[in-house]
Amino acid sequence: MPLIAINGTLLNYDLSGPSGAPVVAFSNSLGTGMAMWDGVVPSLRGRYRILRYDTRGHGGSQTRDEPASIGDLAGDLLGLLDALGIARAHLVGLSLGGMTVQALASAEPDRVLSLTLMATAAHLPSEASWNERAATVRAEGTGAIVEATLGRWFTPGFAERAPDLVGPVRDGFVATDDAGYAICCGAIAGMDLRPVLRWITAPTLVIAGRDDPATPPAMAEEICAGIRWAELVVIPRAAHLLAVERAEVASAHLLGFLDRHRGPSVATGAVPFASGVANRRSVLGEAHVARSLDRADGFSMPWQDFITRTAWGEIWGDARLPWKTRSLVTLAMMVALGREEEFKLHIDPALRNGVDLGELQALLLQTAIYAGVPAANGAFRWVRDVLGEGLDDLETKGPANGTGEMGRTA
Repeated sequence: MPLIAINGTLLNYDLSGPSGAPVVAFSNSLGTGMAMWDGVVPSLRGRYRILRYDTRGHGGSQTRDEPASIGDLAGDLLGLLDALGIARAHLVGLSLGGMTVQALASAEPDRVLSLTLMATAAHLPSEASWNERAATVRAEGTGAIVEATLGRWFTPGFAERAPDLVGPVRDGFVATDDAGYAICCGAIAGMDLRPVLRWITAPTLVIAGRDDPATPPAMAEEICAGIRWAELVVIPRAAHLLAVERAEVASAHLLGFLDRHRGPSVATGAVPFASGVANRRSVLGEAHVARSLDRADGFSMPWQDFITRTAWGEIWGDARLPWKTRSLVTLAMMVALGREEEFKLHIDPALRNGVDLGELQALLLQTAIYAGVPAANGAFRWVRDVLGEGLDDLETKGPANGTGEMGRTA
């Protein structure tokens, strides 16, 4: 992922999605990186342009071992938006990220289309406890507090039920730069955003975890009391890192809120080649696009230019249909036309765009009705060719025999 110099710090960021769509910028919590949003962003893919970045001192971003305030962290995000030419954006933040976007929305209200604050606070006492935590991490490393932290981040038993989700979070926390973590502790210690909440004018959604011991619902209510027209949602069976533990629920609330306050989409047409390439890479992956462009010669390059600007710039860049829908439509048409190579090319992108195996199975069953049994029969085989053993995890029950098996051709 690219690095960009902002306020004397190199920030690691990722920007993907249709070039004509409104931008949603995500800010991570203390001790995590942009990967904490992995469970949330698939529901937005292709409908919004998604900007994620690592807070300074976290993930792939640079650490500046000097004191920083919440205002400084907000300045990093504002500088990133400026550097990328983003005039206005929807802002989403969790915990420290929520504090960061509160500060930005209060200081620069005209830059914010909407504000979503997850598991966060406007003031988080006490200053002494945060300074003590920073001193501990500087002396002993983040590993010294990881278990206590995860105990606040997830509800009891979740780590045992979902080790594939909690394991990477634990690894990322331990890998966080000790100085970077401590500096952000200091930013929280000196923070009090309560006096500036009244300057936030953007539509605001506040999401709290009912079982969050770090930023309980009472702190969310305090934010709502300070921001006119703020909405409050409390998610049950969720602790602090609710974007990981209850990603599906958090995503549903976020997407519904964003769609109500979507803002204008940029019209497609005459899309620059670079914008089409960005969409193409987001859907098909860097390696495939690089191979296609590297193989192009003087004869075929005009074709690459055409499909990149037209198919990937104008069509996949049109945010009126989310990428999940476009993936399903593309797969259905490839079945009907018997285009095996193109069908196989779009299977993995469809899964990245939020199509699950049950939905893929249902799509292929429908193609049997409207495109014919032989066409669907081949498509089931093509899916098996691409996904192989990955299909063995499918739990969706088939309507006829309840076996849930996929890929058994007639």
